[in-house]
Amino acid sequence: MNWLLYIHIIAATAWIGGSIFMFALGVFLKDKEKQSIIYPEIAPIFGYFELVSLVILLSSGTWIMYDAGMLSSLLRGDSNEILNILKTKLWMVLIIVIATILHFIVALKTNNAQRSQLENLISRSSSLLVFFLNFVVVYFAMLIRTSMG
Repeated sequence: MNWLLYIHIIAATAWIGGSIFMFALGVFLKDKEKQSIIYPEIAPIFGYFELVSLVILLSSGTWIMYDAGMLSSLLRGDSNEILNILKTKLWMVLIIVIATILHFIVALKTNNAQRSQLENLISRSSSLLVFFLNFVVVYFAMLIRTSMG
């Protein structure tokens, strides 16, 4: 089942790499006119790419947990060091998924349109939350792999 872990890692790399790219683009592209030209072109492509990466991550992660017997342990309410780390990681993943959904809703609604202050707040804060939580999830993934040996 190592091949599935590699697929999971590649999807995580695509997801996080894309997030870093878009974060850097937002930080370094200060010209509003250039933003209004570039974002409507890049954002939809990036969004669908990231959506596919997220679906692969969620599917492969679920399969990996099932194959390792962790899914049934979680559903039974078992507790040990690895399961506790996994539970925390899964809560972070849930927050990322919710923030991503919020961001997608705003992005789809406002692509090539002017955003309200609330839409800007939701879009930017959800992106920022996802950006930082990605690193927390990777940290917990490393803890799990280290604990499993």
